[in-house]
Amino acid sequence: MDPAEVEFLAEKEMVHIVPNFSMDRMYLIGGDIGPFNPGLPVQIPLWMAINLKQRQKCRIQPPDWMDVEKLQEKKEEEEGSQFFKPMLNKHYMEVAQLLLTHATDDIPRADEVRTLIKDIWDIRTAKLRTSVDKFVSEQESHAQLDDLSLMEINTMRQFLTQALDHMHQIRTPQGGATQHTQE
Repeated sequence: MDPAEVEFLAEKEMVHIVPNFSMDRMYLIGGDIGPFNPGLPVQIPLWMAINLKQRQKCRIQPPDWMDVEKLQEKKEEEEGSQFFKPMLNKHYMEVAQLLLTHATDDIPRADEVRTLIKDIWDIRTAKLRTSVDKFVSEQESHAQLDDLSLMEINTMRQFLTQALDHMHQIRTPQGGATQHTQE
């Protein structure tokens, strides 16, 4: 899975918008949405919210977790722990990136939110690299990936699979023959 596919999955997250148009209920494969009434919040998938925002048909209400205070608390929690902590949203990086790219004017203190999201990403990525380094150096055969987002796993996937392949080749005796012992 590449980052574009992970982003595609994140676009299914539901967000609230405040439309500036009227429209009856829409019947989509993923479920019904609407009706749309000017000034009344409605919950829709992120992909649709971005599309409507680009056509200037709505304001996007940022998710509750995109609050500077909540993100600051999460950053401090991540810094204070050697283990990964559950994130406020399973697609936090993708959703934040999309909203900060397409709806910056709808997000209070957008620059601070962007910085905090990047800081959290950097902290978690550093932890992940340390964990992978320890995993490889101790020649472990399995790992538990609790509380990692799909994008975080995806960033290390290629390196980790190659490292595991190399470890397997090193552990396998030359010539592919297995050693048999007589009892």
